[in-house]
Amino acid sequence: MALSENTRGALLMAISMAGFTFNDALTKSVTSELTVAQIMFVRGAFTAVLVYIVARRMGALDHIKNILQPLILLRIAFETVAAVAFLAALGQVPLANASAILQSLPLAVTLGAALFYKEPVGWRRWTAIGLGFIGVLVIIQPGPEGFTLASLYIVFCVITAAGRDLVTRRIDPSISSLSVTLFTAASISFAGLLLIPVFGGWQPMSGSALGKLAFASIFLFAGYQAIIMAMRTGEISFIAPFRYTSLLWAVLLGMLFFGEVPDVWMIVGATIVIGSGLYTFYRESKRKAALARRADPASPG
Repeated sequence: MALSENTRGALLMAISMAGFTFNDALTKSVTSELTVAQIMFVRGAFTAVLVYIVARRMGALDHIKNILQPLILLRIAFETVAAVAFLAALGQVPLANASAILQSLPLAVTLGAALFYKEPVGWRRWTAIGLGFIGVLVIIQPGPEGFTLASLYIVFCVITAAGRDLVTRRIDPSISSLSVTLFTAASISFAGLLLIPVFGGWQPMSGSALGKLAFASIFLFAGYQAIIMAMRTGEISFIAPFRYTSLLWAVLLGMLFFGEVPDVWMIVGATIVIGSGLYTFYRESKRKAALARRADPASPG
């Protein structure tokens, strides 16, 4: 049986989250050795080469004039800023905490869709969005002892990543996802190269670090490609909640490879955020069902 557009989008989103989380774990393991700019440059270069090989073999490369469109350039700008913010925080906070804060991204996307795309959002979902962001505050524990600048970086990453996803929705569907992925990876690598002097210059790189970034680029490629395809398939309100699968991977990888045990604040905050996100999905599902019944009075229920 053929999968629906929403089901395919949800599956792609889940695959994307697994790819991104494994990439995050590998990247986190080299943050003590390399600067943010170096990681962006090397990992981005590996990813760009990988995407180019795949896209060329598939004949999926668009002409450069088709890629140089304002929406794609805006998407790359959002992606680059999000990458800098997240990498700056990744070496300073537990992987599970970083992932837990990122779980507010579906709420931010819903908020952005309501503000910029005029998608209808009732008072219940507005309330859920507000509660979700309270959950983020619980995770980062604002105050003289709990608040860290690294947590703020991740919150900023959420904002810019939401902008990226909303822009992706408006990119011309005739442009291949591989071309968007290639141009994004190459642009981030170039941005990392330009930022190397700003972040303290080039640091010696071990073979182990190089190998980890090479593997990270493979997972990043999978994440890039899957999320672009997901955001161009089905409805944002249906697909976005499947980002929550990344938290499961983050908790597991954090415990196995970094000895990070989630604290009670992370668990409580993540529960609030995910619960709020799932409620917004539930309300959207009810709204869609009601609209469908109005459009087809003969339908049961």
